[in-house]
Amino acid sequence: MKKLILLAVLSVPLAGCGTFDRIKNIGKAPELTPMENPSKIYGQRPVAMPMPIPEARNNQANSLWRTNARTFFNDQRANNVGDILTVSINISDSANVRNTTERSKTSAEDSDLSNFFGLEKHLGDITPGALTSLGSTSSNKGEGSVARSETINLTVAAVVTQVMPNDNMVIAGRQEVRINHEVRDLLISGIVRPQDISSSNIIAHTQIAEARISYGGRGIISDAQNPRYGQQLYDIIFPF
Repeated sequence: MKKLILLAVLSVPLAGCGTFDRIKNIGKAPELTPMENPSKIYGQRPVAMPMPIPEARNNQANSLWRTNARTFFNDQRANNVGDILTVSINISDSANVRNTTERSKTSAEDSDLSNFFGLEKHLGDITPGALTSLGSTSSNKGEGSVARSETINLTVAAVVTQVMPNDNMVIAGRQEVRINHEVRDLLISGIVRPQDISSSNIIAHTQIAEARISYGGRGIISDAQNPRYGQQLYDIIFPF
């Protein structure tokens, strides 16, 4: 029993691998994440999706014009790995859902037996009819509501990390801003079409396929808002 208690106590700090880092940074502002390869953000890996049949391109010799070019001399939009484009995030969503459920059931069975295989005299005060008289009552009432409203207006620069066979591009971007002891963290990744990128090299978040947008923070304020590890574990395993 003592061994089990010891294992439970030792497993608490191990459950939160970032606990030691947080203790080490007490009294200091959160450190910014070092700049790294954007393709490694959130463990991003090459995307494999159904591709159309490749089409042969006919290049005209001695021609000043290029197919799909937005400018006379050069296309300023992102189109190669390592190019940068701006993502405009404008989210304004709201939802209001309300559900009410009520159920009630009552049942009763009575056979009115007067004899019980000749054993009536051995039943004492119990009558044969009482042995087969059954009844049940059950009821259930539930009510729930969801009210959600989100408004986000941000812009972030993303890097092209992969060009797919049909010219679609995989992008990833990260932006961190530290104010006092709180870091605001914005991450975005997804797949874009070259023709959806505007002439000013900007694309809206609604035009990004498989978009993954994360907006949050970390620091002393976020720590105060989050429940402790023990409370989170208790909420998960407590069955009632």
